[in-house]
Amino acid sequence: MLGKPGVSRSTLKRLPLYLHLLERISAEGDEMVSCTRIASEFDFDPTQVRKDLEATGASGTARIGFRVSPLIFRIREFLGWNNAHDAFLVGVGNMGKALLGYQDFEKYGLNIIAAFDKDPRKVGEKAFGKEVLPLKKLEGLVRRMHINIGIVTVPADQAQEAVDLLVSAGVKAIWNFAPAPIRIPEGVILENARLTQSLAVLTNNLTSKLR
Repeated sequence: MLGKPGVSRSTLKRLPLYLHLLERISAEGDEMVSCTRIASEFDFDPTQVRKDLEATGASGTARIGFRVSPLIFRIREFLGWNNAHDAFLVGVGNMGKALLGYQDFEKYGLNIIAAFDKDPRKVGEKAFGKEVLPLKKLEGLVRRMHINIGIVTVPADQAQEAVDLLVSAGVKAIWNFAPAPIRIPEGVILENARLTQSLAVLTNNLTSKLR
């Protein structure tokens, strides 16, 4: 979500793949890994893998590779996953509840500490141990707790309103799951999670394969 200047989105998307592989390699007891081995797992070009890893500041040894443990640390540090980022979630529907229930976010530096909804029937309910709060409390809590990330999981027709509320409260980055175009002011980071686009690619490829 939070990009690094001068690093492409493609590199940022590949780094978590490398990290998951490296964690598996570490668990198997291997201390060294080559770009060729990483590339073979994903059918990538080894040269591209090396460039991606070097973008994090990691350095390896020619014809030997990288030490696994320091490389894991370097990637996590580069992605900001060694430090916890507190976030507020707006919209406690099915998607919102699914994200609240995903416990592995904390492994990746994301800590959803509060959830909000405009539906009075949901306010006061518990969702995976978190009480659903009314939207009127959001702005004050963002400012008081210095929250930088807002997660939007409301219906499409409510998305811009939710984003505007988060931004006006001082949130610096928006992770948007609503299938709607979002406008943000300069200086605010927006990352759209497009599940339907991913599904469209999957089903189109499946349809072509089954013809």
